[in-house]
Amino acid sequence: MKIKNLTNYLESIAPSMYQESYDNSGLIVGNPNADIKGVMLCLDSTEAVIEEAIEKGCNVVVAHHPIVFKGLKRFTGRNYVERTIIKAIKNDVAIYAIHTNLDNVHTGVNAKICEKLGLQNTRILSPKSTLKKLTALASVNEIDALKNALFEAGAGAYDVQEHVSFTSIGAATMNKESGAMAQIEVTFDAAYEGAIIRALLEAHSSDSPVYQIINIENRHVNVGSGMIGELPKAIAPTTFLKQLKETMKAGCVRYTELPKRKIKTIAVCGGSGGFLLNHAVRAGADIFVTADYKYHEFFDADGRIAIADIGHYESEQFTIELFNELITQKFSTFAVYLTTVNTNPVKYF
Repeated sequence: MKIKNLTNYLESIAPSMYQESYDNSGLIVGNPNADIKGVMLCLDSTEAVIEEAIEKGCNVVVAHHPIVFKGLKRFTGRNYVERTIIKAIKNDVAIYAIHTNLDNVHTGVNAKICEKLGLQNTRILSPKSTLKKLTALASVNEIDALKNALFEAGAGAYDVQEHVSFTSIGAATMNKESGAMAQIEVTFDAAYEGAIIRALLEAHSSDSPVYQIINIENRHVNVGSGMIGELPKAIAPTTFLKQLKETMKAGCVRYTELPKRKIKTIAVCGGSGGFLLNHAVRAGADIFVTADYKYHEFFDADGRIAIADIGHYESEQFTIELFNELITQKFSTFAVYLTTVNTNPVKYF
């Protein structure tokens, strides 16, 4: 099986267009047409991880964090980034990163955190506006075939529903002649626009179908930053912090003043989630679990919510398990390994 088969599958789950503007997700090193011998899963593709991949006979490393965030002008081995890239290229090891695009889907990084914490009724904390609407004219007798082709391409999914569409029949005028025509409307995520246009052109009876695509303001409930959910039963704040530290294997938990009431509603964001604090407050969270808070930023809690900083690595470490679940349930033609290298650069005394 080719590397591109694996990366195409992962991007069907977390489309690359969902990554943030500063990110560099995707195939960073390697030939997409190369055959896969084995896959190593990690949070950070460091030199040690590349060495481990070589020892295990793996020629693909799937990482959460991109080893390269910005352009490299020289490859002299002067830092860990250059040394990692050099080692990967010399040993024909491909490096693929799936970062903020996996953060921004409802089955991604934050869903795994919620699962570990035992949260229920989970949903995206800050949904994004990635929805569009297609309106197309078609003959009445091709309505079903055309809608089915659009559904197959990814249209018609809204909230938790699928195959949602609206069809109206009316009189259309073309070349001064009037006749019954159908107007089909479907919403879709922007990630599938190319596939949906191809499906429309292939399934439509006309070589030049009449259609329009517009952006809509509705938020996509399955795409966005952070997640929020509830514990099965409200518990004391100190009990939650103890469970949080144990479950997330945190060296320490830095937190603000805790509420007097019991905790039930939890907001989470893997990695640097401080930008979501006000979203967590508005959503009614009792505590916000994230990482990378600076001293003065803790003041922003301001008695409205508690903040629990568990560390960047700690908040995202179980992403490796998520990779394993996604890949092994789909492919069985190559070996998959979870790295044994702890790439956390932060140590606790």
